[in-house]
Amino acid sequence: MYALSLAGVSGAGVARHMKPTLSPDVLSSKSSTPRSMMSVVPPTGDFEEPQAPPRNPVAEGNLRLLHTVECTQDVMCCCYNDDGTLLAVGCVDGSIKVYSSDTGAALYNLIDQETQDAHLPCTSLVFRPYVEGDKSLNLLLATYASGMVKLWHIATGDCLHTTHETRQTLTVAYNKDTSIYITAGSDEKINVYDDKTRKRIFTCQPSPSMNVMDGHRFRVFSLKFHPSKLEEFVSGGWDDTVQFWDVRSEHSIRKICGPHVCGDALDIDSYHNHIVTGSWRKDYNLQIWEYAKGNLIRTVPQDFNNSLLYCAQWLGKDHILVGGCDANMVRVIDRGTLQTTGRLVDLPRGVYCLDNNRRGAIPKFVAGSAKNLYFMEMKQT
Repeated sequence: MYALSLAGVSGAGVARHMKPTLSPDVLSSKSSTPRSMMSVVPPTGDFEEPQAPPRNPVAEGNLRLLHTVECTQDVMCCCYNDDGTLLAVGCVDGSIKVYSSDTGAALYNLIDQETQDAHLPCTSLVFRPYVEGDKSLNLLLATYASGMVKLWHIATGDCLHTTHETRQTLTVAYNKDTSIYITAGSDEKINVYDDKTRKRIFTCQPSPSMNVMDGHRFRVFSLKFHPSKLEEFVSGGWDDTVQFWDVRSEHSIRKICGPHVCGDALDIDSYHNHIVTGSWRKDYNLQIWEYAKGNLIRTVPQDFNNSLLYCAQWLGKDHILVGGCDANMVRVIDRGTLQTTGRLVDLPRGVYCLDNNRRGAIPKFVAGSAKNLYFMEMKQT
């Protein structure tokens, strides 16, 4: 049986079958999700998730499918580099493939003896943002279900540093000036690391009292630094809250109640200072919030299939990009009208990861489903 207990988002690991014994935190969760409820076991084959007869994905509305790339393993997470020329993809066997975003050609394969021996999924990826004076380009930070956090040098394929966390590490994020990065996972703690030393310098966590909700109480699946505030970030997870943090404070400074985040489904808009959240549920699954006060701005109308969302992010300043399961589709939504402007449907399985290249007014983007990567763009009108 193939089972994983992961998400990350950025990329996200996926669990499709339950083990007989569930951990206490799973049993007490109000809305457990298939991919999050499993204990981790080494992958032995493909997901045993039931699949419909193969059909070719169809782009609808103003969406154009540019090309499809088939990977050797199921895709768990993906991330563009700063200039949008490279796409890194984390796989279920722990390997990382790096592709040309223009052609889809495979360029690099990142794996070492540790990841081979662990044989557990890569759960999240983030390219280290380039800052003036950097001597190395395209450094990639990766997290794994084994608890490893690895810094890779893309061009040489060398692992420059490994940190071993005593948990399933599910998500990672850099702040804008790359002075620090943060990790989170299967426990309540968010670790803060100094980028130069790679040492943990602080831990953000809730108060000991369960009566105070100033931090997470279950797994954390998504982390996002504010695009212009070096010390502030948000986090989302299993406990139906989005927490607001300052890396100088142990406990969260405020929270949003409601979003059930189970993948890379949390993003901050640099244009309007808004947050978008995607929830793994049928109702109120896509919402927009104020960053400053945490007030709900709008709930986006559901699609006809009531998708359960694994991933959501802003697409430029005018659109929202989401992916999920049940309907197994990618959806682009106009920010002003909240109407769906394009869809990619008939995918082989749920969409567990997506990213856009953040280039220009209408960025190109990619989504991962099963072993496939789907590169897309919006048609110019």
